[in-house]
Amino acid sequence: MEVPVLTGVDPGREGRLSLDRPRDLLLRVGDEVLAWFKTLASAAVYATLIVTFGVQVARVEGQSMAPTLADQDRLIVSKLSYRLHDPQVGDIVMLYYPIDPNKSFVKRVIAEENDVVRIVNGRVYRNEVLINDEYVPAEYRSHEDLGPLVIPEGYYFVMGDHRNNSSDSRHWGMVPKKYIIGKVQLRWWPIPKARIF
Repeated sequence: MEVPVLTGVDPGREGRLSLDRPRDLLLRVGDEVLAWFKTLASAAVYATLIVTFGVQVARVEGQSMAPTLADQDRLIVSKLSYRLHDPQVGDIVMLYYPIDPNKSFVKRVIAEENDVVRIVNGRVYRNEVLINDEYVPAEYRSHEDLGPLVIPEGYYFVMGDHRNNSSDSRHWGMVPKKYIIGKVQLRWWPIPKARIF
């Protein structure tokens, strides 16, 4: 009886390869799992650092910043901005609600420390100069009077752009700097209304 001969195949080598294949497969799978784990761990660390020190994603709830921001708009808030410099008048900020710091709001900075704020028939004066608030349509204005108020050191006076539908510094007082989470940098949702601030 004649035994068929396979050309180009070393029977000893073929046998060894067949035994090594499961081990090779396990090594490759192990390397792949380790690579994925490293990637996910790195992403988790970066995400934690970004959220802790850099940026935060926020959602607008309510109409107090209309028409600039609408209910359910999604925002990117830079927490790093105010570690580098103080909030500026006109900035849109995310802040902890002074009465209940477990809640957060989005408002506009109207005045900073040592400024004098006065509201006459809904028109806002900062240091006796009428502020340029053309972003507030006539139908969103209030007609109240307030002040004059001197803003203490380390505090800010904030208001919603929808002046007759906003709970803000007119109602709960000034906001300490430590309660300002960050500067609203971007509205990213809805996409057709995406905008940098």
